[in-house]
Amino acid sequence: MAHDPHAALPRRTAATALPEDRGESPFSDYKVAYTPTQAVAEANRCLFCSDAPCMNACPTHIDVAQFIRKIGSGNDRGSAKTILDANILGMSCARVCPVETLCVGACVYNTLGHPPIQIGRLQRYVTDRALHENWQFYKAGPDSGKKVALIGAGPASLACAHNLRRFGHACTIFEKREVVGGLNTTGVAPYKMKSDASLHEVEWLLQIGGIDVRTGVEAGRDITLEQLEAEYDAVFFGAGLGADSRLGVAGEDLPGVDGAVAWIERMKLAPVDLSGVRHALVIGGGNTAMDCMRELLGLKVPNVTLVYRGTQAGMPGYAHEWKAAQVLGAKAHWQAVPVAFEGQGRVQRAVLGLLDANKQPTGERVTVDADLVLMAIGQGKIGDMLASLSGIRIAKGVVQADERGYTGRPKWYVGGDARNGGKEVVNAAAEGQQAAHAIHESFGK
Repeated sequence: MAHDPHAALPRRTAATALPEDRGESPFSDYKVAYTPTQAVAEANRCLFCSDAPCMNACPTHIDVAQFIRKIGSGNDRGSAKTILDANILGMSCARVCPVETLCVGACVYNTLGHPPIQIGRLQRYVTDRALHENWQFYKAGPDSGKKVALIGAGPASLACAHNLRRFGHACTIFEKREVVGGLNTTGVAPYKMKSDASLHEVEWLLQIGGIDVRTGVEAGRDITLEQLEAEYDAVFFGAGLGADSRLGVAGEDLPGVDGAVAWIERMKLAPVDLSGVRHALVIGGGNTAMDCMRELLGLKVPNVTLVYRGTQAGMPGYAHEWKAAQVLGAKAHWQAVPVAFEGQGRVQRAVLGLLDANKQPTGERVTVDADLVLMAIGQGKIGDMLASLSGIRIAKGVVQADERGYTGRPKWYVGGDARNGGKEVVNAAAEGQQAAHAIHESFGK
């Protein structure tokens, strides 16, 4: 038997027991799943456009017209395969993609005064069937003798590994957390997708065999980058983003002032106690902030207020997400930024500095109650962990690469947030697939 150089490192599958009383448990789906009758009726509205603007708007270029046509004709299995051929994470993307700005936003019905085809809900309908009924479409290719290491067990690495296995290459994924799936598991708003659904997708994906997942193993600490490079024929860096950013203001270290992404992870994976929280502030104006607003309101926090340094019109978060938060009772302080947090033993108040139209301080300040503050002002970039490897270029923490993820250093490829700076799950899936094809071609197979 061949020697395993990592025999002492943890080896686990994707299965992770999640507590039933975790914070995300009370949430139900924001977009209700279609029944078979509803799915067929919606599919039959599709015009099957020859130029397929919906397909072009999808980063993975799913043949939207084709998969919808198959639903309409009763061929759900064929429809699912059309989706998964292009995007093996089609189930999660159906739930988490901002379809309003991608495929649905590109539907020609938008220009005709009719409701656009609900592409995401149709995709969810058929991929849910595929996973729940365990339809299997793919087999590992003949053993190539090549081994690939993948850093991070998020969507980019999972898509990359699955495509590599179809070529016959052995894959080992190294994940520092005890759970796999990346932000699909730890960061997606629970009214879009819960953690157990993400883990179910990972388990389904891993049935192809030959993808070894090592959880609790941090690349660069438990195993060096040089070891990975020496022991594998290629390395894919799909580690995502780093810790929540901070403002650096007084009182920021008080209990109750938390990073938004870290808080969301705790809420999704474990019980949370918000019984003493009456006034919550969310700092930021992006989509993570929008998720936090809706989550806190869904968890019955009485007063939830957004604090954003710009105007509502200039907010980077999706407008439809803010509207949904407003329906639940969200409020906002526009053109304001925290300059201090105050409290005895934990945060109780936030001092906000007001800004003018150019986001410059006006000198005015207001003090507001705050039992909980979530900082949703971005995350650190972790591409710098590759800085010791010559030939890899890093700009502001983002790894630079060509259009297929090749970094310029032999063996090293990158995809997902570490490459694009923080885009959508579907972008990560697309980049993982692109890198898999580039790696395969580099092997000369």
